[in-house]
Amino acid sequence: MKIILRQDVESLGHIGEIATVKAGYARNYLIPNQLAYVATPGAIRSLETEKKQYEGRMAKARTQAEGIATQLAELQITVPMQVGEEGRIFGSVTGPMIAQELELRGFTVDKRNIIIDEPIKTLGIFDVKVKLHTDVIAPLKVWVIGQE
Repeated sequence: MKIILRQDVESLGHIGEIATVKAGYARNYLIPNQLAYVATPGAIRSLETEKKQYEGRMAKARTQAEGIATQLAELQITVPMQVGEEGRIFGSVTGPMIAQELELRGFTVDKRNIIIDEPIKTLGIFDVKVKLHTDVIAPLKVWVIGQE
């Protein structure tokens, strides 16, 4: 059965592509979840308008994300941690801790979108990445200080 994808489906393709799938998969999963249309001439016209709207929304979201990225690039946050001997901290700095500090400064960021390359287990200054959009990743400076 030929279908037209309304959204990106990981195993099939991207929005607007025509794919051939088994009829049961299309009828029972893709079409009820509004992930695809049956490939008819009317559906193709409908998809073109949806695709234009989708591209407009994505462009707007990207410009907003770029604006937030410039603000985050200038921002430095401080995370206080309990310190043991030799300057080692108990535990490590995690994404939820950084998300909480950003929330206090007025930025709402999902903890899963904070990318920490290596576990932060010592005091110091670290570079962390924040994924704001599929194409926009903002750098962020994190200061880890000792707490008494």
